[in-house]
Order: sequence, then structure tokens, then C-alpha cells
Amino acid sequence: MIANKEVQHLENSAVKLTVTVEKDAAKKQYQDLLANYAKHAQIRGFRKGKAPAKILEQKYGEGIREEATVKLIEESLKQVFEEIEEKPLPYSQPELADEKELGKIEDGEDFTFAVVYDVYPDVKLGSYEGFEIEVPEVKVTKKDEDRELEKIQEQNSMVVEKAEGAKAAKDDIVTVNYVELDGEGKEKDESRREDFVFTVGTEYNLYKFDDDIIGMAKNEEKLIEKSFPEDYDYKELAGKSVKIKVVVTAIKEKQVPELDDELAQDVSDKYETLADLRKDIRRQLEESLEKKFREVKSEAIFDKIIEGSELAVPTSMLTAELENSWQRFVQQSRMPEDQLVQFLQIQGKSKETVFEEWKPQAERSLKVQLLMEKIIEKESPEVTDDEVEAEIRKQAEENGQEFDELKEAFEKNGLMEMVKNDLRNRKGFDLLIEKNKIKTGKKADYLDFMQDKQ
Repeated sequence: MIANKEVQHLENSAVKLTVTVEKDAAKKQYQDLLANYAKHAQIRGFRKGKAPAKILEQKYGEGIREEATVKLIEESLKQVFEEIEEKPLPYSQPELADEKELGKIEDGEDFTFAVVYDVYPDVKLGSYEGFEIEVPEVKVTKKDEDRELEKIQEQNSMVVEKAEGAKAAKDDIVTVNYVELDGEGKEKDESRREDFVFTVGTEYNLYKFDDDIIGMAKNEEKLIEKSFPEDYDYKELAGKSVKIKVVVTAIKEKQVPELDDELAQDVSDKYETLADLRKDIRRQLEESLEKKFREVKSEAIFDKIIEGSELAVPTSMLTAELENSWQRFVQQSRMPEDQLVQFLQIQGKSKETVFEEWKPQAERSLKVQLLMEKIIEKESPEVTDDEVEAEIRKQAEENGQEFDELKEAFEKNGLMEMVKNDLRNRKGFDLLIEKNKIKTGKKADYLDFMQDKQ
């Protein structure tokens, strides 16, 4: 059936596959389909299945030719892909090249077509050892513990109505009704807002009248005059002066619990004292710090590995990575996708512009994955069944699950190999740390380091 096949390598791990199908096989594909249509065709003036082939060709020839061509290409590609190494990536659909140059399969000549698709990239791994990288000196301090405790206090605080006659103050949560007045002192209905809630001092309101609200009592009305600079955040108010009538309808305050054993017990039954809670906070902070150190070391080492290696990320692989990132972005936003797109449009962005922003990091991430695969293939770090079980046991403890139940779930859903691969990657990273020199640099603050501000 296949008379000839030729693979031409293009840029970015793409190939052009040219296939020539023997003339007899090409013509047979067309004639077989034509005969099949002839058996079932109902054409006026002829009994069902008795219309001559020439009549069918006159009436349906173009459609039959197209269908036969598609089937011939599909069957040919299926055969060729079993024979060649350059198979398409799962997310790379072969596309016809030079479609206008396609011949007619019923002409009695060899039929030639070409498709373009992405293949797994050829990765030429450079050196991955002997580098020297520097990381800052960072330690968890009491200040870091105190900051986390303050967050816990905030999370366990209560919002209550302020006492009768109390005035609004910074950090209070107020509810207001407001409306803008025109030059004649009339209310502009389109600017009216009822039951608008914000925290005084955050300036999370259109007119940023936080300071003007301070000192107002519940049910008090006030006429506020505001002038805005030319570079004001909201363009509709930039360079303008306005009058706003504001009525405070509710004033609430946040009551923060004391830092004591009772708070620790409220957080979790596993804590009996504040000291227990503080100890666990330090453990979590140190684990986060160690994880961050691994990320920073990994990025620094892979920057050097990428620089000395050769590989081109296929377009379809990059597109799939960006689409996966987009789906995670949608899930994290907790909005329907169309609503998120509208929100981006308000900011002057689109899904396409977001992809352009993400593209460099997505490409780097794929290069890291591909290079790590090569390193693991070369070093062959061993992962035992005992290590896999230990990892599942650890996950069970962290998530408050029974080990046997979690292990059964992993086995039932075919996730055991995924755990093994994760462990293999960790060992691969540990190996990179061993093969390269890590130098301690200047001291850095924990929070700055964790937020990449050092």
C-alpha cells in the first residue's frame, strides 16, 4: 500500500511526513467507497442500489472523493506510524501540508500527501554537575512565629456591632449608603449605592472617603467634598471635584482573641497550650523554608543546565501546558470561565495576552521537566516499594487519613507509579545538590525570602 515515506525535521521539534500511496491502493479506496454508495443510493428514476456508477459520480462525486481521500490518509498514517520512530505527540494532531497540491485518488496515479506534526523533542543534555550557586542565609525567628500567631488571631476574631453611640474608627467595618450630587445639589441616581460595606482605612471604595467617615455615628449623614488628581485610580473621577452624601447605617468592630492556651485549644484539639501551637508553627515554617530552599537551588542549577543543553519545546506541548495552567487559574479564581474572561477584559487583558505573559515560564518549566527526565534516565535512581509505602504513610498522617485506605485508593486509581515517579524526581534533585556546590550568601529576612523580595 505504502510506496514511499519521508520524514523531514523542522524547527521546534516538528516534522513533515510525506507519504506516497501506491496507485492501485488509492484507486481501490475510491472505487470501494463508490460501490458501497451504489448499494444504498436512492436516485430518482432508478431502483435502490441500481443507479450506474457514472450517475453517482455526477451527483455525489466530489463528496465521495473527499471522504475516500480522508479514509485513505487515515489508514496510511496508521500504518506509517507503526513503522517510524517519529510518532506525533498525544496532543499534536497531524495537519495536512500543501493541501491544494493533493491529487485525485481515482486518477490511476500514486497518491502523495504530507502532514506536519510535533514529535518528542531531541534533548541534548549538557553538564549538570560542578556548578557553584549561592543562596541567602535565612532562619525562622520568633518574629516569624509571632506573625503567624497574629494571622491565627485574625482568623479566630469575631465581628460585632459597636456599642450604641460609638463612632467609626480606623479598621472598623462600616455599612454606608451614598450618592453623588450634581452641581445643583440633586442626587445622581446612577451613582447611588445602598448597603455598601468596607473596612475603614483600606480605601476599598470609589471615592476613598475613609478619613471622612472616621468619627461618624450610626445613622449620621454627612456631605463630603472630594477633589481627585489627574492620575486618580478611577478615570471617571480623575481631575474632578465632587460632593457625596453619605449615611452610615452600621458600625462593627473586630474583636481579636487573646494569645493564650484557650486560643490554641480552639485552633485544634491537638494543642493543649499556646507553647504547643507555637512549636507546631515553627515546624511548619521551617518545612516551608526547606521547600523554598529546594526550589531556589533547583532554579539556580537548572538555569545553568538549560544554558548548556540543547532542546526545542514543541509548540503543541507548550500550548497544552498553557491550557493546563489556564484551567488551574480558572479553578483558583472560583469564577465561571466566561466571567473570568470578562474580568480580564476590564483590566485590558485577554486569555491570549495572559498566555503571552505565562509563555516564558511555561517554556522554562517544560525544559526543566525534559532535562530532569534525561538526568534520571542517565543516573537511574532506584525507588523501592518500602519507600513508596513510607511516602503514602506520610501523606496519610498529614491529611488525617488511614494508611490502608489511602494506599488502597492509590492502587485502585493507578497512582502508585505516580508516587514512585515523584520520589524518583526528588532523588534526582538530591543528586543534583550533591553534584554541585551550594554557597551560603548574605542574610535575608524569612518573609522577604519566601516572597522573593530578598
